[in-house]
Amino acid sequence: MTFAELVYGTIVPIVDRGIIPFLYAIAFLFFLFGIARFFFSDSEENRKKGKDFALYGILGFFVLFSVWGIVKLLLSVIQ
Repeated sequence: MTFAELVYGTIVPIVDRGIIPFLYAIAFLFFLFGIARFFFSDSEENRKKGKDFALYGILGFFVLFSVWGIVKLLLSVIQ
Protein backbone atom coordinates (compact mmCIF):
# COMPACT_ATOMS: atom_id res chain seq x y z
CA MET A 1 0.00 0.00 0.00
CA THR A 2 1.43 3.36 -1.02
CA PHE A 3 1.09 6.64 0.83
CA ALA A 4 -1.29 7.98 -1.81
CA GLU A 5 -3.55 4.93 -1.45
CA LEU A 6 -3.49 5.33 2.32
CA VAL A 7 -4.42 9.00 2.12
CA TYR A 8 -7.09 8.59 -0.54
CA GLY A 9 -8.45 5.52 1.23
CA THR A 10 -8.66 6.98 4.75
CA ILE A 11 -8.38 10.77 4.80
CA VAL A 12 -10.45 11.69 1.76
CA PRO A 13 -13.52 9.73 2.96
CA ILE A 14 -13.30 11.56 6.29
CA VAL A 15 -13.28 14.89 4.47
CA ASP A 16 -16.17 13.80 2.26
CA ARG A 17 -18.28 13.02 5.32
CA GLY A 18 -17.99 16.59 6.56
CA ILE A 19 -15.86 16.11 9.67
CA ILE A 20 -13.21 18.60 8.59
CA PRO A 21 -15.68 21.43 7.88
CA PHE A 22 -17.23 20.71 11.28
CA LEU A 23 -13.81 21.13 12.93
CA TYR A 24 -13.30 24.42 11.08
CA ALA A 25 -16.70 25.58 12.35
CA ILE A 26 -15.79 24.65 15.93
CA ALA A 27 -12.50 26.55 15.68
CA PHE A 28 -14.34 29.57 14.28
CA LEU A 29 -16.92 29.45 17.07
CA PHE A 30 -14.14 29.28 19.69
CA PHE A 31 -12.57 32.35 18.10
CA LEU A 32 -15.85 34.30 17.98
CA PHE A 33 -16.77 33.33 21.53
CA GLY A 34 -13.34 34.45 22.74
CA ILE A 35 -13.56 37.79 20.96
CA ALA A 36 -17.07 38.42 22.31
CA ARG A 37 -16.01 37.46 25.82
CA PHE A 38 -12.95 39.69 25.59
CA PHE A 39 -14.83 42.79 24.43
CA PHE A 40 -18.04 42.45 26.46
CA SER A 41 -16.78 41.38 29.89
CA ASP A 42 -16.13 43.63 32.84
CA SER A 43 -13.63 41.65 34.88
CA GLU A 44 -10.01 41.12 33.98
CA GLU A 45 -10.38 37.38 34.65
CA ASN A 46 -13.08 37.02 31.97
CA ARG A 47 -11.06 39.12 29.52
CA LYS A 48 -8.11 36.74 29.97
CA LYS A 49 -10.39 33.73 29.40
CA GLY A 50 -11.71 35.45 26.27
CA LYS A 51 -8.17 35.92 24.97
CA ASP A 52 -7.48 32.26 25.67
CA PHE A 53 -10.57 31.14 23.73
CA ALA A 54 -9.63 33.36 20.78
CA LEU A 55 -6.11 31.96 20.85
CA TYR A 56 -7.45 28.38 20.89
CA GLY A 57 -9.58 29.17 17.85
CA ILE A 58 -6.61 30.61 15.97
CA LEU A 59 -4.44 27.63 16.94
CA GLY A 60 -7.20 25.28 15.76
CA PHE A 61 -7.26 26.99 12.37
CA PHE A 62 -3.48 26.84 12.17
CA VAL A 63 -3.36 23.13 12.98
CA LEU A 64 -6.14 22.26 10.53
CA PHE A 65 -4.57 24.24 7.69
CA SER A 66 -1.08 22.96 8.47
CA VAL A 67 -1.98 19.29 8.60
CA TRP A 68 -3.93 19.49 5.36
CA GLY A 69 -1.08 21.39 3.68
CA ILE A 70 1.51 18.86 4.85
CA VAL A 71 -0.60 15.98 3.50
CA LYS A 72 -0.97 17.73 0.13
CA LEU A 73 2.78 18.44 0.04
CA LEU A 74 3.65 14.83 0.83
CA LEU A 75 1.25 13.59 -1.83
CA SER A 76 2.81 15.85 -4.47
CA VAL A 77 6.36 14.86 -3.50
CA ILE A 78 5.74 11.10 -3.30
CA GLN A 79 3.69 10.73 -6.49
